[in-house]
Amino acid sequence: MGHSGELGLVGLPHLAFIESEHCVQPRHISKSFLQNYFIHRIGVKLVCSGLLIVMVGCGSSEVSLEDLESEAIKAAAIAPEMVVPAATDVPTITGELATKAAAAVATILDIEKPTLKFGFIKLTDCAPIVIAKEKGYFSDEGLNVEIEAQSNWKVLLDRVIDGQLDGAHMLAGQPIGATIGFGTQAHVITAYSLDYNGNAITVSNRIWKMMQENDPALNSPTPSHPISAASLKPIVEKYKADGKEFKMGMVFPVSTHNYEIRYWLSAAGINPGMYTKEDINGVTGADVNLSVTPPPQMPSTLEAGTIDGYCVGEPWNQQAVVKGIGVPVITNYEIWKNNPEKVFGVTAQWNEKNPNTHIAIVKALIRAGKWLDATDDTGKMVNRVEACEILAKPNYVGADVDVIDNSMTGTFIYQKTDVQPLPDFNVFFKGFSSYPHYSDCIWFLTQMRRWGQITEPKPASWYASTAKEIYKPAIYVKAAKLLIEEDKLAAADFPAASYDGYRAATSDFIDGKQYDGRKPIEYINGFAIGNKEEEALQGK
Repeated sequence: MGHSGELGLVGLPHLAFIESEHCVQPRHISKSFLQNYFIHRIGVKLVCSGLLIVMVGCGSSEVSLEDLESEAIKAAAIAPEMVVPAATDVPTITGELATKAAAAVATILDIEKPTLKFGFIKLTDCAPIVIAKEKGYFSDEGLNVEIEAQSNWKVLLDRVIDGQLDGAHMLAGQPIGATIGFGTQAHVITAYSLDYNGNAITVSNRIWKMMQENDPALNSPTPSHPISAASLKPIVEKYKADGKEFKMGMVFPVSTHNYEIRYWLSAAGINPGMYTKEDINGVTGADVNLSVTPPPQMPSTLEAGTIDGYCVGEPWNQQAVVKGIGVPVITNYEIWKNNPEKVFGVTAQWNEKNPNTHIAIVKALIRAGKWLDATDDTGKMVNRVEACEILAKPNYVGADVDVIDNSMTGTFIYQKTDVQPLPDFNVFFKGFSSYPHYSDCIWFLTQMRRWGQITEPKPASWYASTAKEIYKPAIYVKAAKLLIEEDKLAAADFPAASYDGYRAATSDFIDGKQYDGRKPIEYINGFAIGNKEEEALQGK
């Protein structure tokens, strides 16, 4: 639409644009409010499924009920097919209802930047962003969003920092690593957790056969799960004795995958290596050489023999099964039940300039997460098949639907003979998984310190204060309150108002160790392999 000063009306499934001289900013008004107002005051009813009125122009940014009334009358004259006569016996709005109507207009979100570009990596856990676009949730908030695949995590982060992207599907560790200055330095924040779980560790067929030789219990069509790295340890030791490197892939130095594969290996006494000021690759003292490989390239890199195994998100573990080149031995749900995986990240500067836009984005993502985890009365996920069909499109994940839906619909295939139900392999909303918990951020910080990415000791208070610089639950809460007011979600869908951002302490790890976000120093000191801290730091 141009800005000629002429009135224009475009009816779309979720959007109707009214363009005039009255307003320069998009204004959000509920369909029910507009319908009731126009019926009572004007005697016409605008007909448009999922109606949203957006007024755009060159004058004042304020919009009044009179402005809306005027534009509705013009719209009725220019596009009569968009209106139907209203009942003639409907009374005029007065009293408390009129006061509420005026207040509704006064509190409308003022979207600072309606046209946005988000980045993502071709993984199934980009689903909330994709679904928010495809199901019209972004449009419902007056946002015109373009979603663009990125070649790797570094490129994605750099493009968010330099402003080429407004926000992105990020590794949970990326806002943390950037803010504390590991790698690229920038203050990046998150107000939305995209998912829990979703990763697995896969080894080549050759390594799997050797693991079976070391542990006969694995030589079964359906071995017991979870599978530890104990049967891998003799293989790694033999490689070292022969002067060879045992190589495994992960997706990024601050990725959950890096910390998960390190956790799995070290729980069996295999040293995955330490980062130091001089060694930013994290191979000091390593029994296994961990290197970065972009997710979509994992299967081909394994098949070529460049690496012997990898940790990655879906669908790239299931792809190894389909291609017959490897065996997923353990999921990250089995390493840490309900672990944080991806987040939606923006720079702190972007958020300062576009606070209402950020709230609107989070509103749309919350609705997408809720849709993805919706179930019927039997607990069956009712939208996952449709989600897989959408994700399979070339411009999104671009993998076969049959590969994507293995894990997304609640089933995980370790081998063709070993198909297990795993309904919580991908969690997008339930269990308050979309909330940005401070304790999730602190877990990543403990792993960064454990493995030396944080090179100096830090007191317990530093972990708590740093988490508050990066994770922004206040933004999430504002979005949630608006959705509750709009009857799109219920209060029970979100943590109680008294919630402090710390999940309950848990021992749901493969090694049984307890993690309590309020006790980071004790947690770090509880591991046999990794940095240790002075006990005096616990109370500081």
